[in-house]
Amino acid sequence: MKAMAEPHRVVVGYDGSDFSMQALDWALDECELRRLPLTVAHAWRWPYGEAAEDVKVHLRTAAEHVLNHGAECARSSSTLTDVRTDLYEGSPAERLVDLSAGADLVVVGSRGLGTLARSVVGSVATYVAAHAQAPVIIVRGPGPLPAPAHPAPVVLALSPTTPDTALQFAFDEAALRQLRLVVVHAVHLQNMAWGIAMAPVPDVETLTRTGRNQMEERLAPWCDRHAEIRVEAHAVVASAKEALRAASAQASLLIVGVQRTRHHGHLGTVVRAVAEHADCPVAVVPGPPRTGRFEP
Repeated sequence: MKAMAEPHRVVVGYDGSDFSMQALDWALDECELRRLPLTVAHAWRWPYGEAAEDVKVHLRTAAEHVLNHGAECARSSSTLTDVRTDLYEGSPAERLVDLSAGADLVVVGSRGLGTLARSVVGSVATYVAAHAQAPVIIVRGPGPLPAPAHPAPVVLALSPTTPDTALQFAFDEAALRQLRLVVVHAVHLQNMAWGIAMAPVPDVETLTRTGRNQMEERLAPWCDRHAEIRVEAHAVVASAKEALRAASAQASLLIVGVQRTRHHGHLGTVVRAVAEHADCPVAVVPGPPRTGRFEP
């Protein structure tokens, strides 16, 4: 008899920090909304070079306590009955990427104890977002997530290269959370060269209308399949970074898609900027792996 496949799960990175507690809160919501089990993952490393196992046992025991605390918080503050733990000796980022292969979703805090360089978004979060095989939600900021009486909408960044996986994720999240879906497309104006050979001033109204029409055409089949979701499409005259940063101020979740290319492992300047400076959690959704030779 053929064994049943392991059910997909939500995976959350947990290290006991405020950032990972916030990620755990978000992961619990996703599990309950999606009716999926949870895996709480924690990685530890001996930082002083080679050492015998009996020397490292105290550090491993401390790591076990951290992990068990996260799992107990998950069980005591949710209705989940299937909460598993994953303790790993090694890189936390690489372990979360490994676990993403069998996950519906990976959730990480924006920073944590695993980062040596304390950027706005930690190295673990950016590495996982760049390499994971599943969507990754970077939950920004320390402390508990607020629960507003009137939650802000889900926001999707849409461009000609946005993969369908990002659209599917956005519509699913809006449906699960019963929120509006706001779709934002940044309209880029042509550069104007001032001087004798000055380029014509771009027709902003025409460019905006064209961008909106292209959005509506791309969104039409998705809206037909998800008639229960209120969708708003906005073509914004601004750089992608500016448009998405502004949209994030009025969002519950900002969703960006990334294409798998020969530079897989590099988020790109726009996605990286959004992950570092958005005012809300950010979901990075990978497109399907590309086959064959890469385009130059």
